[in-house]
Amino acid sequence: MLHPITKHCILYKIISLQFHIYIWTTVFASHLYAYSLISEINFDESQGFGRQFDGIGGLSGGGATSKLLVNYPLVQQNEILDYLFKPNFGAALQILKVEIGGDAQSTDGTEASHMHNSWEENYERGYEWWLMKEAKKRNPDIKLYGLPWGFPGWLGQGTQSPYTNVTKTADYIVRWITGAKTQHNLTIDYIGIWNEKSYTKDYIKTLRNTLDQRGFQHVLIIAADEKWEISSDIIKDSALAAAVYGIGCHYPGTYTTQESINTGKQLWASEDYSTFNDEVGGGCWARIINQNYVNGLMTSTISWNLIGSYYEGLPYYRDGLMTAVQPWSGNYNVDTPIWITAHTSQFTSIGWKYLKHGFGVGKLPYGGSYVGLVSPTGDQLTIVIETMTHNHSICIRPPLPKYDVQPQDVLITLKGAFATVTELNVWYSKLGFNGAQDILFQKRNPLRLQNGQATLSLGLDEVITLTTLTGGQRGSYPSPPPPKPFPLPYKDDFEVYTLAQEPYLLAPQIGTLEVVKSQNASHGLVCRQAVLQPPIKWCPITLSFPVAIIGDVTWTDLFVEVDFEILPVNGTSGVFIAAKVDQGGCEAFWAHGIFFYVLQDNRFVVSNDLGRVKVLAEGALTVLPGWHRLSLLVTGTCAVGAYDSRVVFNVTIPAKPSHGFAALGTDSYGLADFDNLLITSKADGMAKMESYRTTAHKPLYFVQEDH
Repeated sequence: MLHPITKHCILYKIISLQFHIYIWTTVFASHLYAYSLISEINFDESQGFGRQFDGIGGLSGGGATSKLLVNYPLVQQNEILDYLFKPNFGAALQILKVEIGGDAQSTDGTEASHMHNSWEENYERGYEWWLMKEAKKRNPDIKLYGLPWGFPGWLGQGTQSPYTNVTKTADYIVRWITGAKTQHNLTIDYIGIWNEKSYTKDYIKTLRNTLDQRGFQHVLIIAADEKWEISSDIIKDSALAAAVYGIGCHYPGTYTTQESINTGKQLWASEDYSTFNDEVGGGCWARIINQNYVNGLMTSTISWNLIGSYYEGLPYYRDGLMTAVQPWSGNYNVDTPIWITAHTSQFTSIGWKYLKHGFGVGKLPYGGSYVGLVSPTGDQLTIVIETMTHNHSICIRPPLPKYDVQPQDVLITLKGAFATVTELNVWYSKLGFNGAQDILFQKRNPLRLQNGQATLSLGLDEVITLTTLTGGQRGSYPSPPPPKPFPLPYKDDFEVYTLAQEPYLLAPQIGTLEVVKSQNASHGLVCRQAVLQPPIKWCPITLSFPVAIIGDVTWTDLFVEVDFEILPVNGTSGVFIAAKVDQGGCEAFWAHGIFFYVLQDNRFVVSNDLGRVKVLAEGALTVLPGWHRLSLLVTGTCAVGAYDSRVVFNVTIPAKPSHGFAALGTDSYGLADFDNLLITSKADGMAKMESYRTTAHKPLYFVQEDH
């Protein structure tokens, strides 16, 4: 029998041994776990290359998304354009895609066609010409890409199809390309078919033939700007295959189809992103720029939109790479996606080659992705790594399946021609969440390599660029002016514009506006609703009341006034002004507010909606040829209207909508001229309306907060 002390000694040694075994097991396991998170990633061009890189781009249009940028103060305007296009400064975009205006509502407004009618052409309409020239001024190598959303109605020959006569439609598009060259010295590089709508093989082949016949063999066709459905036709039809350079898909979710890959064509995310430009939007953009190639072999990704420069209250507010919505103050925001773009665009060029999957392109073992690209000369290498977590990189579409990302260490190994590289320049971003501060496009100390290898620690929601290039810059300007409310009173007599220009702050939602010379010399330059017939629409609903909004969607009490003339030839059936207009975009037809119509059948109508479904008042009114004046005051739950400075109604109005834009427009497609637009406060409007009433009217009673 053992002595008690001996038993205690043995027990102590057993417990001590177990404890040491536990400690060493834990340490070994932790080292093993740490080792398991260190994965080797090879970058080896000696194994060959993947596809040619076609560039990162932004899309102006689809529609009217650059509207407010046009009249920014020159200093701030140039700064914004530098952030977008200047190489080695900001986004350094490599492609600018623009809408070929078709007089049709195409998301946030309409953009004017170069041919409203078959008998005329005008290459001064719209602002895409200006924007393309500004982009080229900063980067002569930027590629230009045009795509129609809608088409003027005459092309449909009584239908809603642009393919009724494919020869005429091809001629219409090639005339735009010709006008770009002859009128603006702009070379268009790529052309599309019809945004997110049907295509016909006959039209695509006719477009290719027309381009070739007119000396535009260099213009490459991207088709068909919807999904991957054209792939099947390309495989079956050799003539179609010869006509198409690349397949453009919208919002592919980083994946292509095997059939699209089998075509051998370049594959593009020709419209993508479309997400609010905060940190989550930046995460979306970072993930898809990399993974569009990693998962789907897409060699170009184009953001809709280029810049969120349209009124708050319109669809998809702030879905651009940056935001500029206050030309009256000069305020703008350089948002997260600008610097995410720079991680790729400042260290690559169109024509670089992706490395092969498994030899410089792939998924990280614990979530995230990496791509390696090599210059055409073979002497420069750029690597872009992203570790975007699921909830911090959700795009607006399509749905994002669940996935997991963990912090991890990777062993970067350069082989082949880059095996002797001793350091890589590092640019770093980390998106801040839960109160953390963003770190955006920060230059870090170079990554030192020994024998072509270096360990890199990766956290969550990071973007890291490793490059042999020594350039790169986080460009900056002094802070822009602070934001201010839309200025009231606002007046526009349209005398400061050039012919065919669209007025700066009036944003057409249906129909188009352009400055023309009035037939009445006393009015000088005026603003004309210029579309004569419904366009071939892009929106799913038919829009038939031309309307342009202006101002601030939060406006409540307001006075709006304008002079107008309905032209005797091709004139519209009536005109209107409005306040508290609550909607634009494709939903503009359903807009509510207070609308004061004067109609050619000698009556006026006051309605609670653009379509005149809910009529609040109506009456007889003599509408003679020539110029007239419409005035509308909305205050509290009261609306007062005057025609030619004579009050014609004073009615109680519904409480909803409680706020919205000012607007003007026409009752139908057809010509009407506007002049001397005035928007001002309730107090000024009440004084004007008191002066307009006649002795035949009782005193005006306005519903006010204290009444």
